[in-house]
Amino acid sequence: MRPQEFTIKDLENFSGIKAHTIRIWEQRYGILSPDRTDTNIRKYNDKDLKSLLNISLLNSLGHKISNIAKLSDDQIREIINKHAHGNNTEEHFLHMLKISMLNYDEELFSNVIDPHTAEHGLEKTFRDIIMPFLLQIGLLWQSDSICPAQEHFISALIRQKLLFHVESVKVPLEQNMRPVVLFLPDLEIHELSLLMLHYILKLRGRRSILLSQSVPADDLKQVAQRLGDVDFVSIFTTHPSTVMVPDYLKRLTRMFMDTDCHFHFTGYNLKGIKSPDTLYITLYSNIDELLDGLKN
Repeated sequence: MRPQEFTIKDLENFSGIKAHTIRIWEQRYGILSPDRTDTNIRKYNDKDLKSLLNISLLNSLGHKISNIAKLSDDQIREIINKHAHGNNTEEHFLHMLKISMLNYDEELFSNVIDPHTAEHGLEKTFRDIIMPFLLQIGLLWQSDSICPAQEHFISALIRQKLLFHVESVKVPLEQNMRPVVLFLPDLEIHELSLLMLHYILKLRGRRSILLSQSVPADDLKQVAQRLGDVDFVSIFTTHPSTVMVPDYLKRLTRMFMDTDCHFHFTGYNLKGIKSPDTLYITLYSNIDELLDGLKN
């Protein structure tokens, strides 16, 4: 299989190190040895990107480039692991997570996430560290700077952490509160924020039922027939598309007009969409507003 290739601009986007600085480090310290195209354009591989991330991280932690250039890969990795929870800036955490993703390094991922979660709680860790990281992954994905396997690897690790904490919640259920059913519409698979909502609702004592990915609208009707009046919650990230959202909302309105169920929606694909003229569906600009809406 052909190895993934990167331009110097890709390296700049991924590491935050300016292209001219990368060139200086190459010339002065020999930290990277890129191939070149027939037109003399630098061409980097996956190992080059990993090396640059490691080097730039150590540099941000106070290590001089001249000293870093003398270290072996094993020595660099050892120093990075020692620093995994010794620095508490967002930039540091994001950098470490990028390295763990590129290296398929579950141990490093846990060394970053677990201490922060133990000190600040899962909700703050998700908001301050995981969500900004997922945003950067999205940007890197759009620029083809990461491969699908790397995204799947890190998403699976985040999912494992969330599910572990969901299972650990032992809060008594609030009485006389409607169940909350969490789902994603057909073809929607981005479930990490939905899992975080599931955790928060369980902490609040709500009966939270997680249906998760790609749930057909007809199945929601069957859920309501079984559970009675519920609060349905979803996050629209990629599906339905923005142009299809109004038709999707109209369909739900027709299906549930004879019930007292309520739909609470937020997500990227709802930007610019006006709330429908119905009491059954409420659109929110963010998750915090949605959570407040569920209290009422």
